[in-house]
Amino acid sequence: MDQNAGADFLQLDPSTAPARGLTNWLADALRTAIADGRLSSGTRLPPTRVLAAELAISRGVVVEAYRRLADEGLVGGHAGGGTQVLTQPVRPPRAEPLTSLVARLPRPRLPIGEGIDLSPGVPDLSAFPRSTWLRAERAVLAEASPDDLGYGDPRGHPRLRAALAPWLGRTRGLRVAPDDILVVAGVAQAVALLAQQLRGEGLDTIAVEDPGSRGAVDELEHWGLHPVPVPVDDDGILVTELAASGAPTVFLTPAHQFPTGVVLGPHRRRELLEWDGALIIEDDYDAEYRYDRAPVPAMHASAPDRIAYAGSTSKSLAPALRLGWVIAPPRRHPELVAAKHATDLGSPTVPQLVLARLLESGEYDRHVRLVRTRHRARRDALLDALTAVMPAARVSGVAAGLHLLVTLPDDVDDAALADDLRDAGVLVHPVSWHRRLPGPPGLVLGYASHPPDRLREAAATIARITRK
Repeated sequence: MDQNAGADFLQLDPSTAPARGLTNWLADALRTAIADGRLSSGTRLPPTRVLAAELAISRGVVVEAYRRLADEGLVGGHAGGGTQVLTQPVRPPRAEPLTSLVARLPRPRLPIGEGIDLSPGVPDLSAFPRSTWLRAERAVLAEASPDDLGYGDPRGHPRLRAALAPWLGRTRGLRVAPDDILVVAGVAQAVALLAQQLRGEGLDTIAVEDPGSRGAVDELEHWGLHPVPVPVDDDGILVTELAASGAPTVFLTPAHQFPTGVVLGPHRRRELLEWDGALIIEDDYDAEYRYDRAPVPAMHASAPDRIAYAGSTSKSLAPALRLGWVIAPPRRHPELVAAKHATDLGSPTVPQLVLARLLESGEYDRHVRLVRTRHRARRDALLDALTAVMPAARVSGVAAGLHLLVTLPDDVDDAALADDLRDAGVLVHPVSWHRRLPGPPGLVLGYASHPPDRLREAAATIARITRK
Protein backbone atom coordinates (compact mmCIF):
# COMPACT_ATOMS: atom_id res chain seq x y z
CA MET A 1 0.00 0.00 0.00
CA ASP A 2 1.22 3.51 -0.83
CA GLN A 3 2.01 5.03 2.57
CA ASN A 4 1.32 8.50 1.14
CA ALA A 5 -2.16 7.53 -0.07
CA GLY A 6 -5.15 9.22 1.46
CA ALA A 7 -8.34 11.07 0.61
CA ASP A 8 -9.58 14.54 1.47
CA PHE A 9 -12.98 12.87 1.79
CA LEU A 10 -13.36 12.38 5.58
CA GLN A 11 -9.56 12.59 5.82
CA LEU A 12 -9.39 8.85 5.22
CA ASP A 13 -5.93 7.40 5.75
CA PRO A 14 -5.58 3.71 4.83
CA SER A 15 -2.31 3.45 6.75
CA THR A 16 -4.39 3.44 9.94
CA ALA A 17 -6.29 0.33 8.83
CA PRO A 18 -5.38 -3.13 10.18
CA ALA A 19 -3.37 -5.28 7.81
CA ARG A 20 -6.29 -7.54 6.89
CA GLY A 21 -9.21 -5.28 7.72
CA LEU A 22 -9.46 -2.64 5.00
CA THR A 23 -13.13 -3.29 4.25
CA ASN A 24 -14.15 -3.20 7.92
CA TRP A 25 -12.06 -0.05 8.41
CA LEU A 26 -13.67 1.79 5.52
CA ALA A 27 -17.22 0.65 6.34
CA ASP A 28 -16.76 1.65 10.00
CA ALA A 29 -15.40 5.08 9.03
CA LEU A 30 -18.35 5.78 6.74
CA ARG A 31 -20.88 4.42 9.27
CA THR A 32 -19.43 6.66 12.00
CA ALA A 33 -19.52 9.71 9.75
CA ILE A 34 -23.18 9.08 8.98
CA ALA A 35 -23.99 8.57 12.66
CA ASP A 36 -22.27 11.77 13.84
CA GLY A 37 -23.71 13.92 11.06
CA ARG A 38 -20.59 14.59 8.97
CA LEU A 39 -22.34 12.73 6.15
CA SER A 40 -25.87 14.06 6.17
CA SER A 41 -28.91 12.83 4.29
CA GLY A 42 -28.50 13.25 0.54
CA THR A 43 -24.69 13.50 0.62
CA ARG A 44 -23.25 11.76 -2.43
CA LEU A 45 -20.35 9.39 -1.75
CA PRO A 46 -17.35 9.44 -4.07
CA PRO A 47 -17.52 7.02 -7.00
CA THR A 48 -15.93 3.72 -6.04
CA ARG A 49 -13.17 4.04 -8.67
CA VAL A 50 -12.26 7.55 -7.53
CA LEU A 51 -12.11 6.70 -3.83
CA ALA A 52 -10.17 3.51 -4.49
CA ALA A 53 -7.63 5.44 -6.56
CA GLU A 54 -7.21 8.14 -3.89
CA LEU A 55 -6.69 5.52 -1.19
CA ALA A 56 -4.54 3.30 -3.43
CA ILE A 57 -6.63 0.27 -2.56
CA SER A 58 -8.64 -2.25 -4.53
CA ARG A 59 -11.92 -0.96 -5.93
CA GLY A 60 -13.49 -4.17 -4.61
CA VAL A 61 -12.83 -2.99 -1.05
CA VAL A 62 -14.81 0.21 -1.66
CA VAL A 63 -17.61 -1.65 -3.46
CA GLU A 64 -17.95 -4.10 -0.55
CA ALA A 65 -17.94 -1.30 2.06
CA TYR A 66 -20.69 0.54 0.16
CA ARG A 67 -22.66 -2.71 -0.14
CA ARG A 68 -22.51 -3.27 3.62
CA LEU A 69 -23.87 0.19 4.28
CA ALA A 70 -26.61 -0.40 1.71
CA ASP A 71 -27.54 -3.65 3.51
CA GLU A 72 -27.90 -1.60 6.69
CA GLY A 73 -30.15 0.92 4.95
CA LEU A 74 -27.64 3.74 5.41
CA VAL A 75 -26.92 4.43 1.74
CA GLY A 76 -28.61 3.75 -1.57
CA GLY A 77 -28.43 4.59 -5.21
CA HIS A 78 -29.30 3.61 -8.73
CA ALA A 79 -27.54 3.21 -12.06
CA GLY A 80 -26.05 6.49 -13.16
CA GLY A 81 -27.08 8.27 -9.98
CA GLY A 82 -24.23 7.34 -7.70
CA THR A 83 -24.45 6.33 -4.05
CA GLN A 84 -25.82 8.72 -1.48
CA VAL A 85 -26.66 8.81 2.21
CA LEU A 86 -30.30 8.01 2.94
CA THR A 87 -32.56 9.76 5.42
CA GLN A 88 -32.11 8.09 8.77
CA PRO A 89 -34.79 7.90 11.47
CA VAL A 90 -34.15 9.87 14.63
CA ARG A 91 -33.64 7.38 17.43
CA PRO A 92 -33.69 8.21 21.15
CA PRO A 93 -30.48 7.33 22.98
CA ARG A 94 -30.13 3.65 23.84
CA ALA A 95 -33.58 2.85 22.45
CA GLU A 96 -34.33 -0.86 22.38
CA PRO A 97 -36.40 -2.40 19.60
CA LEU A 98 -39.86 -3.57 20.53
CA THR A 99 -41.83 -6.47 19.17
CA SER A 100 -45.55 -7.08 19.45
CA LEU A 101 -45.63 -9.86 22.00
CA VAL A 102 -42.00 -10.20 23.08
CA ALA A 103 -41.91 -6.57 24.16
CA ARG A 104 -42.69 -7.42 27.79
CA LEU A 105 -39.58 -9.56 28.16
CA PRO A 106 -36.82 -8.34 30.46
CA ARG A 107 -34.35 -6.72 28.08
CA PRO A 108 -31.04 -6.01 29.85
CA ARG A 109 -29.03 -3.22 28.30
CA LEU A 110 -25.81 -3.83 26.45
CA PRO A 111 -22.63 -2.34 27.87
CA ILE A 112 -21.86 1.22 26.83
CA GLY A 113 -20.43 1.14 23.32
CA GLU A 114 -21.34 -0.83 20.25
CA GLY A 115 -23.20 -4.09 20.69
CA ILE A 116 -25.16 -6.55 18.60
CA ASP A 117 -28.78 -7.12 19.61
CA LEU A 118 -29.85 -10.60 18.46
CA SER A 119 -33.18 -10.50 20.28
CA PRO A 120 -35.72 -12.53 18.29
CA GLY A 121 -38.79 -11.07 16.65
CA VAL A 122 -37.17 -7.94 15.22
CA PRO A 123 -37.40 -7.63 11.41
CA ASP A 124 -35.03 -5.72 9.18
CA LEU A 125 -36.43 -2.26 9.90
CA SER A 126 -33.95 -0.65 7.51
CA ALA A 127 -35.82 -2.45 4.71
CA PHE A 128 -39.08 -0.61 5.38
CA PRO A 129 -40.26 0.59 1.93
CA ARG A 130 -40.19 4.29 2.73
CA SER A 131 -40.53 5.62 -0.80
CA THR A 132 -43.25 3.12 -1.71
CA TRP A 133 -45.18 3.89 1.48
CA LEU A 134 -44.81 7.62 0.94
CA ARG A 135 -46.09 7.44 -2.64
CA ALA A 136 -49.07 5.38 -1.53
CA GLU A 137 -49.80 7.72 1.38
CA ARG A 138 -49.73 10.76 -0.90
CA ALA A 139 -52.15 9.05 -3.26
CA VAL A 140 -54.43 8.07 -0.37
CA LEU A 141 -54.53 11.62 1.00
CA ALA A 142 -55.16 13.03 -2.46
CA GLU A 143 -58.20 10.82 -3.01
CA ALA A 144 -59.53 10.48 0.56
CA SER A 145 -62.97 11.94 1.19
CA PRO A 146 -63.74 14.05 4.28
CA ASP A 147 -65.64 11.07 5.67
CA ASP A 148 -62.48 8.99 5.51
CA LEU A 149 -60.90 11.37 8.02
CA GLY A 150 -63.65 11.01 10.60
CA TYR A 151 -64.34 8.24 13.10
CA GLY A 152 -64.36 5.14 10.96
CA ASP A 153 -65.84 1.68 11.12
CA PRO A 154 -64.52 0.00 14.30
CA ARG A 155 -64.14 -3.21 12.29
CA GLY A 156 -61.55 -1.48 10.10
CA HIS A 157 -61.83 0.47 6.87
CA PRO A 158 -63.92 -1.43 4.29
CA ARG A 159 -61.25 -0.96 1.62
CA LEU A 160 -58.57 -2.66 3.73
CA ARG A 161 -60.85 -5.52 4.72
CA ALA A 162 -61.81 -5.95 1.06
CA ALA A 163 -58.11 -6.14 0.12
CA LEU A 164 -57.18 -8.43 3.02
CA ALA A 165 -59.83 -11.10 2.38
CA PRO A 166 -58.54 -12.27 -1.04
CA TRP A 167 -54.93 -11.78 0.02
CA LEU A 168 -55.40 -14.03 3.05
CA GLY A 169 -57.09 -16.56 0.81
CA ARG A 170 -54.30 -16.46 -1.74
CA THR A 171 -51.35 -16.52 0.69
CA ARG A 172 -52.65 -18.26 3.82
CA GLY A 173 -55.51 -20.44 2.57
CA LEU A 174 -58.25 -18.65 4.54
CA ARG A 175 -61.80 -18.58 3.22
CA VAL A 176 -63.17 -15.36 4.67
CA ALA A 177 -65.27 -12.40 3.59
CA PRO A 178 -64.37 -8.78 4.36
CA ASP A 179 -67.06 -8.64 7.04
CA ASP A 180 -65.35 -11.52 8.89
CA ILE A 181 -62.20 -9.44 9.46
CA LEU A 182 -61.56 -7.16 12.41
CA VAL A 183 -58.61 -4.78 11.99
CA VAL A 184 -56.63 -4.41 15.22
CA ALA A 185 -53.43 -2.84 16.54
CA GLY A 186 -51.29 -5.91 15.97
CA VAL A 187 -51.54 -9.44 17.31
CA ALA A 188 -51.11 -8.07 20.82
CA GLN A 189 -54.49 -6.32 20.66
CA ALA A 190 -56.11 -9.40 19.12
CA VAL A 191 -54.88 -11.46 22.07
CA ALA A 192 -56.03 -8.81 24.55
CA LEU A 193 -59.56 -8.66 23.10
CA LEU A 194 -59.89 -12.45 22.98
CA ALA A 195 -58.52 -12.88 26.51
CA GLN A 196 -60.98 -10.36 27.91
CA GLN A 197 -63.82 -12.10 26.09
CA LEU A 198 -62.82 -15.47 27.54
CA ARG A 199 -62.63 -14.03 31.06
CA GLY A 200 -66.08 -12.54 30.56
CA GLU A 201 -67.34 -16.04 29.81
CA GLY A 202 -65.92 -17.29 33.10
CA LEU A 203 -62.91 -19.11 31.62
CA ASP A 204 -59.66 -18.59 33.49
CA THR A 205 -57.12 -21.06 32.03
CA ILE A 206 -55.47 -21.31 28.62
CA ALA A 207 -52.93 -23.82 27.35
CA VAL A 208 -49.70 -22.45 25.86
CA GLU A 209 -46.79 -24.07 24.05
CA ASP A 210 -43.70 -24.83 26.13
CA PRO A 211 -41.24 -23.52 25.25
CA GLY A 212 -43.32 -20.68 23.93
CA SER A 213 -43.35 -16.90 23.71
CA ARG A 214 -42.88 -15.46 27.18
CA GLY A 215 -44.30 -12.19 25.92
CA ALA A 216 -47.56 -13.90 24.95
CA VAL A 217 -47.70 -15.73 28.29
CA ASP A 218 -47.17 -12.50 30.20
CA GLU A 219 -49.95 -10.80 28.24
CA LEU A 220 -52.41 -13.63 28.81
CA GLU A 221 -51.65 -13.48 32.54
CA HIS A 222 -52.15 -9.72 32.51
CA TRP A 223 -55.70 -10.20 31.23
CA GLY A 224 -56.53 -12.71 33.94
CA LEU A 225 -55.92 -16.05 32.23
CA HIS A 226 -53.76 -18.72 33.86
CA PRO A 227 -51.36 -20.18 31.25
CA VAL A 228 -50.93 -23.97 31.44
CA PRO A 229 -47.69 -25.11 29.74
CA VAL A 230 -47.92 -28.00 27.27
CA PRO A 231 -44.72 -29.54 25.84
CA VAL A 232 -43.65 -29.10 22.23
CA ASP A 233 -41.62 -31.64 20.24
CA ASP A 234 -40.42 -31.80 16.64
CA ASP A 235 -44.03 -31.96 15.40
CA GLY A 236 -45.39 -29.15 17.54
CA ILE A 237 -47.62 -29.20 20.60
CA LEU A 238 -48.38 -32.58 22.16
CA VAL A 239 -52.16 -32.75 21.78
CA THR A 240 -52.44 -35.70 24.21
CA GLU A 241 -50.84 -33.49 26.87
CA LEU A 242 -53.12 -30.63 25.86
CA ALA A 243 -56.18 -32.81 26.40
CA ALA A 244 -54.81 -33.99 29.74
CA SER A 245 -54.25 -30.39 30.90
CA GLY A 246 -57.99 -29.72 31.09
CA ALA A 247 -57.52 -26.22 29.62
CA PRO A 248 -60.56 -25.19 27.53
CA THR A 249 -58.55 -22.96 25.15
CA VAL A 250 -55.07 -22.93 23.62
CA PHE A 251 -52.72 -20.32 22.14
CA LEU A 252 -50.56 -21.64 19.27
CA THR A 253 -47.97 -20.60 16.67
CA PRO A 254 -48.50 -23.53 14.28
CA ALA A 255 -46.85 -22.22 11.09
CA HIS A 256 -43.54 -21.42 12.81
CA GLN A 257 -43.47 -22.26 16.48
CA PHE A 258 -41.71 -19.79 18.74
CA PRO A 259 -38.95 -20.41 19.70
CA THR A 260 -38.23 -23.90 18.29
CA GLY A 261 -39.23 -23.05 14.72
CA VAL A 262 -41.06 -26.36 14.18
CA VAL A 263 -44.22 -26.69 12.09
CA LEU A 264 -47.31 -28.30 13.58
CA GLY A 265 -47.29 -31.69 11.84
CA PRO A 266 -50.28 -32.96 9.79
CA HIS A 267 -51.16 -35.68 12.32
CA ARG A 268 -51.02 -33.14 15.15
CA ARG A 269 -53.31 -30.84 13.21
CA ARG A 270 -55.83 -33.66 12.88
CA GLU A 271 -55.55 -34.44 16.60
CA LEU A 272 -56.00 -30.77 17.45
CA LEU A 273 -59.13 -30.51 15.32
CA GLU A 274 -60.53 -33.55 17.18
CA TRP A 275 -59.73 -31.96 20.56
CA ASP A 276 -62.93 -30.79 22.28
CA GLY A 277 -61.66 -27.41 23.49
CA ALA A 278 -63.70 -24.24 23.21
CA LEU A 279 -61.24 -22.08 21.26
CA ILE A 280 -57.91 -22.26 19.42
CA ILE A 281 -56.07 -18.93 19.08
CA GLU A 282 -53.81 -19.17 16.01
CA ASP A 283 -50.98 -16.63 15.94
CA ASP A 284 -49.67 -16.79 12.36
CA TYR A 285 -46.19 -15.94 13.60
CA ASP A 286 -43.45 -15.43 10.97
CA ALA A 287 -45.62 -17.00 8.24
CA GLU A 288 -44.24 -14.60 5.60
CA TYR A 289 -40.69 -15.88 5.79
CA ARG A 290 -39.85 -19.38 4.62
CA TYR A 291 -36.62 -20.42 2.94
CA ASP A 292 -36.16 -24.17 2.74
CA ARG A 293 -39.64 -25.62 2.95
CA ALA A 294 -43.02 -25.62 1.24
CA PRO A 295 -45.63 -23.09 2.38
CA VAL A 296 -47.74 -24.12 5.35
CA PRO A 297 -51.41 -23.03 5.21
CA ALA A 298 -53.08 -21.56 8.25
CA MET A 299 -55.30 -23.80 10.33
CA HIS A 300 -58.29 -21.46 10.35
CA ALA A 301 -59.96 -22.84 7.22
CA SER A 302 -60.16 -26.30 8.82
CA ALA A 303 -62.36 -25.15 11.72
CA PRO A 304 -63.47 -21.50 11.38
CA ASP A 305 -66.09 -21.99 14.09
CA ARG A 306 -63.41 -22.90 16.67
CA ILE A 307 -60.29 -21.01 15.57
CA ALA A 308 -59.50 -17.32 16.02
CA TYR A 309 -56.80 -16.40 13.51
CA ALA A 310 -54.49 -13.41 14.12
CA GLY A 311 -51.84 -11.82 11.90
CA SER A 312 -50.10 -8.49 11.44
CA THR A 313 -47.60 -6.41 9.47
CA SER A 314 -45.19 -6.21 12.41
CA LYS A 315 -42.67 -8.61 10.83
CA SER A 316 -43.36 -7.81 7.17
CA LEU A 317 -43.31 -4.00 7.42
CA ALA A 318 -42.69 -2.62 10.92
CA PRO A 319 -44.07 -3.08 14.45
CA ALA A 320 -44.53 0.68 14.76
CA LEU A 321 -47.43 0.62 12.27
CA ARG A 322 -49.57 -1.35 14.75
CA LEU A 323 -51.58 -2.93 11.96
CA GLY A 324 -53.05 -6.39 12.34
CA TRP A 325 -56.21 -8.43 11.93
CA VAL A 326 -58.18 -11.11 13.69
CA ILE A 327 -60.77 -13.48 12.23
CA ALA A 328 -62.75 -15.00 15.08
CA PRO A 329 -65.50 -17.63 15.12
CA PRO A 330 -68.75 -15.98 13.93
CA ARG A 331 -70.44 -16.09 17.33
CA ARG A 332 -67.52 -14.19 18.89
CA HIS A 333 -67.19 -11.53 16.21
CA PRO A 334 -69.89 -9.01 17.28
CA GLU A 335 -68.67 -8.85 20.87
CA LEU A 336 -65.07 -8.40 19.71
CA VAL A 337 -66.14 -5.50 17.47
CA ALA A 338 -67.93 -3.89 20.41
CA ALA A 339 -64.83 -4.34 22.60
CA LYS A 340 -62.59 -2.87 19.92
CA HIS A 341 -64.88 0.16 19.63
CA ALA A 342 -64.92 0.63 23.38
CA THR A 343 -61.13 0.36 23.53
CA ASP A 344 -60.04 2.90 20.91
CA LEU A 345 -62.97 3.69 18.55
CA GLY A 346 -61.10 1.94 15.75
CA SER A 347 -57.64 1.75 14.19
CA PRO A 348 -56.11 4.77 12.39
CA THR A 349 -57.59 5.14 8.92
CA VAL A 350 -54.73 6.52 6.81
CA PRO A 351 -52.30 3.62 7.46
CA GLN A 352 -55.14 1.20 6.72
CA LEU A 353 -55.77 2.85 3.37
CA VAL A 354 -52.07 2.85 2.54
CA LEU A 355 -51.80 -0.87 3.30
CA ALA A 356 -54.93 -1.51 1.23
CA ARG A 357 -53.35 0.28 -1.72
CA LEU A 358 -50.13 -1.74 -1.37
CA LEU A 359 -52.10 -5.00 -1.26
CA GLU A 360 -54.19 -4.02 -4.29
CA SER A 361 -51.17 -2.98 -6.37
CA GLY A 362 -49.02 -5.98 -5.50
CA GLU A 363 -46.37 -3.73 -3.91
CA TYR A 364 -46.80 -5.46 -0.56
CA ASP A 365 -46.07 -8.89 -2.02
CA ARG A 366 -43.08 -7.56 -3.93
CA HIS A 367 -41.72 -6.03 -0.74
CA VAL A 368 -42.11 -9.29 1.20
CA ARG A 369 -40.29 -11.21 -1.55
CA LEU A 370 -37.43 -8.69 -1.47
CA VAL A 371 -37.08 -8.78 2.31
CA ARG A 372 -37.32 -12.58 2.32
CA THR A 373 -34.26 -12.70 0.07
CA ARG A 374 -32.34 -10.40 2.40
CA HIS A 375 -33.39 -12.34 5.50
CA ARG A 376 -32.35 -15.61 3.89
CA ALA A 377 -28.86 -14.24 3.18
CA ARG A 378 -28.57 -13.16 6.81
CA ARG A 379 -29.86 -16.53 8.03
CA ASP A 380 -27.24 -18.25 5.87
CA ALA A 381 -24.47 -15.99 7.18
CA LEU A 382 -25.27 -16.69 10.84
CA LEU A 383 -25.86 -20.40 10.27
CA ASP A 384 -22.61 -20.83 8.34
CA ALA A 385 -20.67 -18.88 10.95
CA LEU A 386 -22.10 -20.89 13.85
CA THR A 387 -21.38 -24.14 12.02
CA ALA A 388 -17.78 -23.06 11.49
CA VAL A 389 -17.02 -21.84 15.02
CA MET A 390 -19.32 -24.22 16.99
CA PRO A 391 -19.34 -27.45 14.95
CA ALA A 392 -20.78 -29.48 17.82
CA ALA A 393 -23.75 -27.18 18.38
CA ARG A 394 -27.24 -28.29 17.35
CA VAL A 395 -28.96 -25.49 15.44
CA SER A 396 -32.66 -25.77 14.61
CA GLY A 397 -35.59 -23.69 13.41
CA VAL A 398 -33.67 -22.44 10.39
CA ALA A 399 -36.13 -23.25 7.57
CA ALA A 400 -38.26 -20.17 8.16
CA GLY A 401 -38.74 -17.10 10.31
CA LEU A 402 -36.41 -14.47 11.73
CA HIS A 403 -34.55 -16.46 14.39
CA LEU A 404 -32.86 -19.78 15.06
CA LEU A 405 -32.34 -21.91 18.17
CA VAL A 406 -28.97 -23.18 19.37
CA THR A 407 -29.43 -26.09 21.78
CA LEU A 408 -26.70 -26.40 24.41
CA PRO A 409 -25.47 -29.27 26.61
CA ASP A 410 -27.66 -30.00 29.63
CA ASP A 411 -25.04 -28.75 32.11
CA VAL A 412 -25.00 -25.22 30.65
CA ASP A 413 -26.85 -22.42 32.47
CA ASP A 414 -28.21 -20.55 29.46
CA ALA A 415 -29.36 -17.55 31.50
CA ALA A 416 -25.85 -17.09 32.94
CA LEU A 417 -24.39 -17.55 29.47
CA ALA A 418 -26.75 -14.88 28.12
CA ASP A 419 -25.54 -12.53 30.87
CA ASP A 420 -21.91 -13.17 29.89
CA LEU A 421 -22.74 -12.57 26.24
CA ARG A 422 -24.50 -9.32 27.14
CA ASP A 423 -21.35 -8.18 28.94
CA ALA A 424 -19.38 -9.08 25.80
CA GLY A 425 -21.70 -6.98 23.65
CA VAL A 426 -24.11 -9.56 22.22
CA LEU A 427 -27.73 -9.60 23.43
CA VAL A 428 -29.57 -12.93 23.09
CA HIS A 429 -32.51 -14.73 24.68
CA PRO A 430 -31.81 -17.83 26.75
CA VAL A 431 -34.46 -20.37 25.88
CA SER A 432 -35.10 -20.84 29.61
CA TRP A 433 -36.82 -17.41 29.55
CA HIS A 434 -39.49 -19.04 27.40
CA ARG A 435 -39.91 -22.23 29.45
CA ARG A 436 -42.07 -23.16 32.40
CA LEU A 437 -41.31 -26.85 32.17
CA PRO A 438 -37.85 -28.47 32.39
CA GLY A 439 -36.03 -28.74 29.08
CA PRO A 440 -32.64 -28.44 27.42
CA PRO A 441 -30.90 -25.05 27.60
CA GLY A 442 -30.24 -22.99 24.51
CA LEU A 443 -29.98 -19.57 22.92
CA VAL A 444 -32.59 -17.93 20.68
CA LEU A 445 -30.83 -15.76 18.10
CA GLY A 446 -32.59 -13.24 15.87
CA TYR A 447 -30.72 -12.48 12.67
CA ALA A 448 -32.94 -10.23 10.56
CA SER A 449 -31.79 -6.82 11.77
CA HIS A 450 -28.03 -7.13 11.13
CA PRO A 451 -25.93 -7.44 7.97
CA PRO A 452 -23.90 -10.62 7.42
CA ASP A 453 -20.57 -9.26 8.67
CA ARG A 454 -22.11 -8.27 12.01
CA LEU A 455 -23.72 -11.69 12.34
CA ARG A 456 -20.40 -13.40 11.72
CA GLU A 457 -18.86 -11.17 14.38
CA ALA A 458 -21.65 -12.13 16.80
CA ALA A 459 -21.15 -15.85 16.09
CA ALA A 460 -17.46 -15.53 16.88
CA THR A 461 -18.26 -13.84 20.20
CA ILE A 462 -20.86 -16.48 21.07
CA ALA A 463 -18.34 -19.25 20.38
CA ARG A 464 -15.63 -17.53 22.42
CA ILE A 465 -17.81 -16.91 25.46
CA THR A 466 -19.40 -20.38 25.26
CA ARG A 467 -15.96 -22.05 25.29
CA LYS A 468 -15.18 -20.26 28.55
